[in-house]
Parts: sequence; structure tokens; C-alpha cells
Amino acid sequence: MSLVSLLRCCVSRAESVSRPSARAVRTAVWGEQHSYSSWVSGSCPGQLYGGHIPTNSIQKALLAMGSGVAALQNPYRHDMVAVLGETTGHLALLRLRDKMKSDPEGQRILRDRPRIRLSTLDLTWMSSLPDGSLGMEYLRFLKDNRVTPDTRADVKFVDDKELAYVMLRYREVHDLLHTLLGMPTNMLGEVAVKWFEAAQTGLPMCILGAALGPLRLSASRLQLLTSSLGPWALRNGRRARCVLSVFYECRWEQSVDSLREELYIEPPPLSLSTLRKTT
Repeated sequence: MSLVSLLRCCVSRAESVSRPSARAVRTAVWGEQHSYSSWVSGSCPGQLYGGHIPTNSIQKALLAMGSGVAALQNPYRHDMVAVLGETTGHLALLRLRDKMKSDPEGQRILRDRPRIRLSTLDLTWMSSLPDGSLGMEYLRFLKDNRVTPDTRADVKFVDDKELAYVMLRYREVHDLLHTLLGMPTNMLGEVAVKWFEAAQTGLPMCILGAALGPLRLSASRLQLLTSSLGPWALRNGRRARCVLSVFYECRWEQSVDSLREELYIEPPPLSLSTLRKTT
């Protein structure tokens, strides 16, 4: 496949995001149709899983440079951010997989390969959970910020099935990290989450976002980041248990406070309302 074709594939948002019905399957039950197994087998020669695009090291380097420039120009180009993460993250993904394998819960996730999608969430049941529970707070985050887990891009350029799933899991738990960390989706909140992810995962994409994100902040938000949010995010990212090794789908009833304590994550130093109001 030519580099031009690869770039066209990256830029094109060919996969349309369909909204499944609210009638969903409770994710505590792990049926094969709701697992990663639906895309582990590629249909074309050289494909390791559905959607996989085999690339050599030179193609990966060129894709990394092109997507990096595009992501710097527009951080909201999530397709370019995704390509950058996949083409630069091999060593970090290896380390993350090893962390997951060393944790019993992480081992189960790698074995079952669950997906966090609207089609795998029992929205009616989750909405009946009490305030402060992970399930209720996660749904509130999705509603308040008008986001959905279904918008997370599929993995294309990771040349290992298990590592591809690790990357996918990282993407699908991103909104849960916002929930756990109590961060909004404005630029300040995203940068704080990136600082946590950079310390936690070591993914070059996260490190780049953590380093350059502050350049897009106003003076008042930059002051909040450097004085409190940044040190808090880095400290907790370094010391917290691997956030990819948590089977969130089996913990919807657990309180956010309890899960933070279990993962060694301190409560955020600023309230969500304060973070949203800061200009």
C-alpha cells in the first residue's frame, strides 16, 4: 500500500458512528459478541485483525511525522492523534501489556478483551445507580459533555493483536479517567488528564500532548495547571495502579471515592465547577 493511500485512510473518517439503541447488554456478562473477538481476524492478506493496515518502519515514521504536524496544528483532529499514538507507542504498549499481565484483573481483561461501547452498557440499569457510583458518574460525564464511547477510533497501525487491544483499551477508558480524576473536557481538563496519562502510560503521544497542551491555555488556566493540577496529575499518574488493569465494567456500582482510594488516586485539588468556570 502506498503512503498516499495510507494517509488517505488516516484522514478519512470512513467509519460512521451509529448510535445503538438504549436497550443494551449489561457488561458484567462477557458474551463473545461484545468482546474484542469481533475484530481480531483480518480478512485480507497480512492483516492481523479487522481494520489492520500493515506498515513497515519507514511508513510508520512518515505517518508519525505527518500526523504529528496535523495534530499540533489542530489538537481536536482525533484521527491524527490516533495515528500518532499507534505509530510511536510500541515500547510503551509493551510495558503497559506487561503491567496488565502482572495483575490478575489485568490478565482477565487481556483474556476477555471487553469493549466499552453504548451497545455493551446497560444504560437503564446504570442510570438507576446512586449518585457517586462509578456508573452514575460516568453516565453523567457522557451526558454533560455530549460525548459517547463509540467515537473512539479503531486501531489500524499496531502490528500485534494483543498490543492493538491495549491501545484500544487505553482509548476506551479515557472518558472513565476524566470521571475518576474529576476533570472536565475543556482544554485545562484535557491537559491535566494528559499529564496523568503521560506519567502513567509513557505513551509518546501523551507526553507530547502534556508538553504542548499548556501552550494553548490562558494565563489563569496555566497558573492553575502549574500550581496545583499539574503536580497533582503527575504525582498520581506515577503512583497509581495501572488504570488499564481495572475491569470498570464490573465496578459500576462501586463509588468513585472508593475506587480512587483503591487505585491510590487522590481527589482532585479543585472542584469540577471551578475548573469549568475558569477562563
